[in-house]
Amino acid sequence: MDPFEVRIRFTSLIQHLTASHNTHHRAAVYALKNRSMDEDLHSCILEQLETSSFNARANIMYFIETLTLLAKQEGALEWEWRWGCECASSEEGACWYGREGVLEKETVRELEDVIREREKEGGEGNLFINADSDGTPGRKNGHLRLDKRQIEQRIEEDRERHKRARESIWAVPGENEAEMDRLWEEASDIGEDDYVAAAEDMQERKQTIAFG
Repeated sequence: MDPFEVRIRFTSLIQHLTASHNTHHRAAVYALKNRSMDEDLHSCILEQLETSSFNARANIMYFIETLTLLAKQEGALEWEWRWGCECASSEEGACWYGREGVLEKETVRELEDVIREREKEGGEGNLFINADSDGTPGRKNGHLRLDKRQIEQRIEEDRERHKRARESIWAVPGENEAEMDRLWEEASDIGEDDYVAAAEDMQERKQTIAFG
């Protein structure tokens, strides 16, 4: 496939990342499918980290985690090595350093009010942030202010990520019987008392059915 076409397609996948795992997995599969052009794809990711919005950069960082895990499963060590060595450069592209990276006290209070309001009103809080008269995000003392839409998007995407994280905690592989084996070994041997208790339980069940 033409390298230019691969870059265009991969850049489009990166730009359309959301909190959904499907978008991350789709982009990761495409990257591994074209692993021979890993340097070009790597530069695409860094370019998007430098030019994208705050929410988009957060999605890209979660995508890098998905890509690294999938690369490890597929044996694509070049991707795992690359991001392990260049983690600092990706973080620098995703985060604001210096004064621009510090949230003002007023902004933090506004975000806290947003969260409390959404909790009170069942997730439908009114998310107002100071903005200019034309509706664009406002600036105070030269610092960028997150607008209402960006905050709503970030809250929804974080909620989706946390939901998926909780699901992964309880996910148990079907072929793994280590827990059952452990319980089986920890259980004591069956004794005479166990047979007596089982017989009593059976008798109680029969009586319940008879009088039910």
